[in-house]
Amino acid sequence: MTLCKLFSLFSAVKNKSVSILSEKETTRISKFLSLVLRHKPQAIGLQLNENGWADVEELINKMNEHHISITRDILNNVVATNNKQRFTFNDDKTKIRANQGHSIQVELHLKETHPPQYLYHGTGEKAVTSIIETGLQKKDRHHVHLSRDIPTAIAVGKRHGKPRVFMISAQQMQMDGYTFYLSENNVWLTDHVPIPYLQLLDE
Repeated sequence: MTLCKLFSLFSAVKNKSVSILSEKETTRISKFLSLVLRHKPQAIGLQLNENGWADVEELINKMNEHHISITRDILNNVVATNNKQRFTFNDDKTKIRANQGHSIQVELHLKETHPPQYLYHGTGEKAVTSIIETGLQKKDRHHVHLSRDIPTAIAVGKRHGKPRVFMISAQQMQMDGYTFYLSENNVWLTDHVPIPYLQLLDE
């Protein structure tokens, strides 16, 4: 979704309290937070530190300056109710950042974690041929994103059209020297999944 479209979606949100924000409006705010905390903080003149943290007061002020009406209560509610737990506050809630999925350079200080035997990657039908030919590539993100179970991978795949799921031999990859991380919102991450560790599951 383009920045202009995201800005245009907020006219219905203005002047509403948390108690009457609809699920659709909450999702719109979440998408905008993903944009500025993962990809384009400069869209509203926001500054992130080297670890991806933004000052909460600065974020709220910048969003309101750009005609996106938001309060601390609304922000707290969006973070708490986001079904994918995309965002995290620091301990005193003075800073906020996205848990993963950045295309800008940040250091999240992820810790290496032992993966389960298998992990899964959901994608759209149109990406299957490329993945079979090249493996899973992180492209413009910091890592390849993997799911712990098939239902979650299917849900991810549906965002990209008809869903298809690849199974990844994660433990074997780790034994062969590849590193895995687990984000704060339980998304498994790795730098690359080569072809030999991939299996396309039947529909």
